[in-house]
Amino acid sequence: MFYRSAAVTRTYRLLCSHDSRHLARRVSTAANAVSDGTSAASDGTSTPLDGASAIEKAVTRSGKRRHLIFNNRNGPSLQHFLAQPQREPGAAANAAEPDEVPYMAVSDWGQGRKYYVEVYGCQMNVSDTEILMAVLNKAGYLRTMDAADADVVFLMTCAIREKAEDRIWSRLAQLKAQRTKTRPERAPMVGVLGCMAERLKERLLEADKLVDVVCGPDAYRSLPRLLSLRAMSADGVANVMLSADETYADITPVRLDANRISVHLSVMRGCNNMCSFCIVPFTRGTERSRDIDSIVEEVRVLSQQGIREVTLLGQNVNSYRDTSQSGAFETQGYGADLSRGFSTIYRRKEGGRRFAELLHRVAQVDPEMRVRFTSPHPKDFPDELLYVIRDNANVCRNIHLPLQSGSTSCLERMRRGYSREAFLDLVRHIRKVIPDVTFSTDVIAGFCGETEAEHTDTVGVMREVGFDMAFMFAYSMRERTHAHRKFQDDVPADAKARRLQEIIDTFHVTARKRNQRFVGTQGLVLYEGLTKRHARPFGSDDHGHKVFLNGSVLADLKPGDYVRVFIDSATSASLSATAIKKTTLSAYYQQFPQPEFGVA
Repeated sequence: MFYRSAAVTRTYRLLCSHDSRHLARRVSTAANAVSDGTSAASDGTSTPLDGASAIEKAVTRSGKRRHLIFNNRNGPSLQHFLAQPQREPGAAANAAEPDEVPYMAVSDWGQGRKYYVEVYGCQMNVSDTEILMAVLNKAGYLRTMDAADADVVFLMTCAIREKAEDRIWSRLAQLKAQRTKTRPERAPMVGVLGCMAERLKERLLEADKLVDVVCGPDAYRSLPRLLSLRAMSADGVANVMLSADETYADITPVRLDANRISVHLSVMRGCNNMCSFCIVPFTRGTERSRDIDSIVEEVRVLSQQGIREVTLLGQNVNSYRDTSQSGAFETQGYGADLSRGFSTIYRRKEGGRRFAELLHRVAQVDPEMRVRFTSPHPKDFPDELLYVIRDNANVCRNIHLPLQSGSTSCLERMRRGYSREAFLDLVRHIRKVIPDVTFSTDVIAGFCGETEAEHTDTVGVMREVGFDMAFMFAYSMRERTHAHRKFQDDVPADAKARRLQEIIDTFHVTARKRNQRFVGTQGLVLYEGLTKRHARPFGSDDHGHKVFLNGSVLADLKPGDYVRVFIDSATSASLSATAIKKTTLSAYYQQFPQPEFGVA
């Protein structure tokens, strides 16, 4: 479903290739008439066409404009590539020195044009934005921090819930007003990127000229060419092809904040789980993993740059499976089992390096660099992975364990692959192996057909587990999902809101109680600086808590320093502590081994 057909794959490679010879050999006699700047009339005569007119003619049928959309179902025809590149009179040579491509206006490649990007949604979108910036910078574009100064405004979007998409539509309307009223003489292009781009490509392009370029998560390499195509025509352009192998492993991201001491590093993309409520497999494609060599090398570079915390990132990060030939790491094959009592709806593949090995290798790069990972699935926590977390002091003791629902019958409709009992057994087992572990989770209120009894089961699991952090949402139906095809979104909005509030209230009660166990103890905090809103000194601990700091030691700290603290107080969401002494991660855990609070 997500793999390109052979014909579409060849077209996509032409779009992304710098080598125009393959395309040139495909041009037929009839097509050459357009490529040569002529238009064949019915009487056999020809009339001259410039490059833009050729593209316009190629995307026009019966006098009606249609947008140029590259996707997995109906890729572009040959005519979409037949415009002769035209250089504006007196235009300077492009500093990026791109190769000539017949269907591109070379004069539109970068040339110091400025782009502005807004990021919405998850950390994967942040990671994608940093890849996007690397692609654009290489093509000659420059980032600006002022949207009013931009030639192109990009919105990196999320499609996980309806509310997230509503924010984008509202922002697009604002941008249109600005283009038509405040900058009509130099209106910027508007590009929509990410999951919403893949899900709503046609609607975005047809929505009253709100969007010029649409680019999906696997097509960022083609973005400079899409911008050039758009500059040559009045039509919108989209590339939303999903790939079976794109990981961007060869691209070094350009960080959104060069001063950050923690980064997210994408190690795999896509998801195979096909949970009935989730749009991710349809917007991000199937799972594919980066090779372990490129990941470990990037972590080494980050360590040399002074990064103190790296979060390994993926839609189902702990299903990582690398089958590449490694120059340094032999396939050990451990950590391939599912969690006890868990199953999948797809056929799992054997072999390859699994997440336990990757996490172990990354942790060994720098003992002073903290390592986290998100977002995992509960099915992929074999004992080998738990032992890696337990035995490496720099692997954080916080595990994200998405619950979604505490009802076995609701979990079956969600196609989660586990029961209430299996989830609780996994929690107990993890706490037995890693006694001081903390858990964060995701919970959905009001999924299709959810009864009051099923909701009560969810609240009961939250009380029994006692999650330390939680992301809680009312269910939002997404088109194309299994739930959209098979179920009805039949829980009334007021019932969803009430159930969500009960879940939130339950979380705060249990989290506040659990966090009290830290009060009066010592801890290790990675100092991050001052909060943006109130300029309060803060950092994060090994268990994922935000820790607000005070004390005279702060005068000697800079972001990236580790500091030993004494916990003074706790709420359901954060800790407050007195900074005692600057230290290192290794020195702290030699003096204070990971404490064992036991099972609460």
